[in-house]
Amino acid sequence: MRTARPPLVSLLLLVLLLGMAFAQRHVAVQEGPLYRTEGSHVTLWCKVSGYQGPAEQTFQWSIYLPSASEREVQIVSTADPSFPYAIYTQRVRAQEIYVERVQGDAVLLHITELQDRDAGEYECHTPNTDERYFGSYSAKTNLTVIPDSLRVTAVPQTLHRVERDSLELKCEVSKSTAQHSHVSISWYRQRGGEAPVEIISLSRDFVLRAGGTYAQRHATGDVRLDKVGETTSKLTIFNLHPSDQGEFYCEAAEWIQDPDKSWYAMTRKRSQGTIVNVQATDKEFSVRLETEKRMYIVGEPVEFRCILEAQNIPDRFFSISWAFNSSLIASLGPNAVPVLNNEFAQREALGQLKVAKESDNVFVLKIYRLRLEDSGKYNCRVTEREKTVTGDFIDKESKRPKNIPITVLPLKAGFAVTAISRTPGVTYNESFDLQCIIKPHYPSWVPVSVTWRFQPAGSSEFHDLVTFTRDGGVQWGDRYLGFRTRTAIEKAESSNNVRLSISRASDTEAGKYQCVAELWRKNYNSSWTRLADRTSNLLEIRVLRPVTKLQVSKSKRSITLVENRPIPLNCSVKSQTSPDSHFAVLWYVHKPSDADGKLILKTTHSSAFEYGTYAEEEGLRGRLQFERSASGGLFSLTVQRAEVRDSGSYYCHVEEWLLSPNHAWYKLAEEVSGRTEVTVKQPDNRLHVNQTHRNITVLENQWVMLECQVSSRTSPSSQLQVEWYVWRPGHPEKEAVARLSRQSTLRYGDLATLGNLRGRLHLESPSPGLYLLSIQNATVRDSGAYDCRVEEWLLDPSDRWYKRAEDLSGLTTLIVKQPEPTLQVDTATANLTVQEKESFQLDCSILSRSSPESHFAVTWYNLRAKEVGGRAEEEEKEDEEEKEVVLSVGLDAIFSSGTGRWQDRLCFQRLSAVLFRLTVLQASGTDTGNYSCRVEEWLADPSGVWYRLAEEESGTVAVHVQDAGSTLQSVICSNDALFYFVFFYPFPIFGILIITILLVRFKSRNSSKNSEGKNGVPLLWIKEPHLNYSPTCLEPPVLSIHPGTID
Repeated sequence: MRTARPPLVSLLLLVLLLGMAFAQRHVAVQEGPLYRTEGSHVTLWCKVSGYQGPAEQTFQWSIYLPSASEREVQIVSTADPSFPYAIYTQRVRAQEIYVERVQGDAVLLHITELQDRDAGEYECHTPNTDERYFGSYSAKTNLTVIPDSLRVTAVPQTLHRVERDSLELKCEVSKSTAQHSHVSISWYRQRGGEAPVEIISLSRDFVLRAGGTYAQRHATGDVRLDKVGETTSKLTIFNLHPSDQGEFYCEAAEWIQDPDKSWYAMTRKRSQGTIVNVQATDKEFSVRLETEKRMYIVGEPVEFRCILEAQNIPDRFFSISWAFNSSLIASLGPNAVPVLNNEFAQREALGQLKVAKESDNVFVLKIYRLRLEDSGKYNCRVTEREKTVTGDFIDKESKRPKNIPITVLPLKAGFAVTAISRTPGVTYNESFDLQCIIKPHYPSWVPVSVTWRFQPAGSSEFHDLVTFTRDGGVQWGDRYLGFRTRTAIEKAESSNNVRLSISRASDTEAGKYQCVAELWRKNYNSSWTRLADRTSNLLEIRVLRPVTKLQVSKSKRSITLVENRPIPLNCSVKSQTSPDSHFAVLWYVHKPSDADGKLILKTTHSSAFEYGTYAEEEGLRGRLQFERSASGGLFSLTVQRAEVRDSGSYYCHVEEWLLSPNHAWYKLAEEVSGRTEVTVKQPDNRLHVNQTHRNITVLENQWVMLECQVSSRTSPSSQLQVEWYVWRPGHPEKEAVARLSRQSTLRYGDLATLGNLRGRLHLESPSPGLYLLSIQNATVRDSGAYDCRVEEWLLDPSDRWYKRAEDLSGLTTLIVKQPEPTLQVDTATANLTVQEKESFQLDCSILSRSSPESHFAVTWYNLRAKEVGGRAEEEEKEDEEEKEVVLSVGLDAIFSSGTGRWQDRLCFQRLSAVLFRLTVLQASGTDTGNYSCRVEEWLADPSGVWYRLAEEESGTVAVHVQDAGSTLQSVICSNDALFYFVFFYPFPIFGILIITILLVRFKSRNSSKNSEGKNGVPLLWIKEPHLNYSPTCLEPPVLSIHPGTID
């Protein structure tokens, strides 16, 4: 039997349950069913609340397809890339399906292009991060995919309108969605790359609203949107402005109301555009003339540009004329056909001159080869012409810009050559330019050849590097073909200056440079004559390695952490020489016992890994994780599952490597970082066992529950070993009862084995940290002071378990008592008179017992007066009685009768568990006397040993047996004294006898009621019966299966 739970424990359990109720996990997902159109971008939200653990929760999305509603198909997870099933893997990798984390406990599932097969029941699941399962961990919603039936059409066209005209555009919007949905319509105008401007819109709630730009005009009625059919709407704009010019289109969206009463745009489409041109009513125009420069050399080209600025030029008519020193060169009518005078017509025929219309507003005069006589003033005139009804043109307004004078100079034969460079000293991978300047500046059409020559550093010979030939070609020398890949040569358009540009400089390009220029003349027979040549000065170029800018963070820091946690080590490059720098990072650790640091890991500039001797000796290879940030300046080394022996001073050694222009890596610089002092310690001891002392008092055979409550522990992943002890009265030391190992193996102590506790112990843990040891069927020997010792074991990073802490609980004093005796037997007295040869019954009734499990031993006694002398003496000593056992029935149903006179005359019955009856058969006079029963109550202890708990005696039953067959004659004859008394002394004694009898009867009249039996016969006149009985009146008892229950 279990003891009642103490009030304190019940209160703690109630508080715990209330706390758990407030911390119940709940996962919520967007309420369904949801209807979305095929091909649209869909999002589903999911969030979790009431959780414990990390702030960033893991989310897993799955679907139950209509074809297999019981089968889960995994889609995507925020933590596990291998979570999706095969049918979704490709879409997840291609980011067609992905999860956007809005917060740590809220996400959005994105499906960028919804497919028909995506319909089904979606489930959002959050794996448990709490100490126990309590609440909901997933939620579901239904998504139905419907066809996209929205159609938006408008006639594509191009319209020309004049300012203040009206514009009408129509747009047809239709849908055939089975679900109830609304449609919104908007009109937009867009010009070029500008953002669209909203003109007017009709919302899904049938509210008409104009955009900000058109709000005022809509208020005055200049902008309208009307419905002219079941599916057609018409946009009308009165009084067009020039700013209304652009592309007009309409956009429609189909909306559906979700179960949460919010509206969602399932799909959105736009029509084809209509191009609207609005012509301004302004007729003014202006003209300007442009050319590149005013000074030229004979043979150079020149171009004059006459630019017209006016509104709506394509719809108007203009004629242009060109003049030189006020003489007409050429003219172009509205048909753009040039007409030249005689002299310039000949030059145009030879390809030396050109007059053309470049665009609607640009007209060009170009002379390809100038002559000395071309020096002078040039101008153009623009005349607007109006076309009459007959098709003729009438000149209206004419305008011309200012004259532009130019000067044509003759070509000079003498010249000088100079080589210059703005960067005589460069570093690796930089570029440098070499310029060969020829003075005077000959035009580019003058035949000049320029050759660059090069003398490498350490050499005494010059060799031709590259030649820019007189006819514009480039010829490379044979000795330095490698220059071609990194060298560019360029000749100026306006002169014969030649620039040599060398990129990605290296040691190969270091040396002295020189240029040679040659002036040529082409003869009439197409032969060439070298007129002159000049050699420039020497130009020395030095190529140096770059100056290092490497800086590594020197900041020092200290880290103290608990073992099994990662050690984060950072190596920050604050500055570097080049964006293309590569770094080799060497990680070291310095222990106080070592003179120098030991190499842990080296990552080369080519990202190769090399483990150091320390990593090999300490077995760190499996615990090292190296990372490099995307920006490239931060290197991280993480030592996973830190151990105490990992404590030390860590630092990094950074080498900066650069790629030379010749594609060879070289180490430019190196630097050491500041140190990080790492201290790894074991977790702080947080083990605490409830120290409350308790007293428990129970009866034998009841169940006892001993509690061991771990209120806190160092780590949730630790293992606990619980061992129970007892101090028993009379024993100097405590003894082990039971031990629950950290592998959940139960072992019994010596006391449990010797004390027969093994089969009565029961250990359970209904909740984490709570251990209950139950002793079944407690015995007195189980009394004592109990406590529990809890050991907490942790797993070190090397997967070895070690004992971190231990704690003792408070004492629980257990007292096991035997039941209090409550035996009560009927003590009422009774009188019974029976005739000789008849039977009489003696009942023994138990009014109360100490336990329903009690057994009884019953003994009947006969209480008789002792036989001494005559009857007078018997009356005087009527209180002196002797006790004779009639029948004894033990608790084990063993019968034991008294003297032989009772043999075969006794019948025993057990009428109930608490009522016993003894029947005496063939009563005789010797059976007269007082009878009583004595009851002994026996109980079995939990080990099955019976002990006597109590005993009690019943009240007496006075039995008188009458002899029914005796006469006066037989009495007298059988007694000699009476015979002599009657026949020999009648006369003197007779008188005395009569007087005596009268006196006696007078005195006993008052006490007759106390002297009568149950049948009312005075006991004084009962004669001694004749001893005559049957030897077969005692029937054998019938035994039941329980001791003492005999029927």
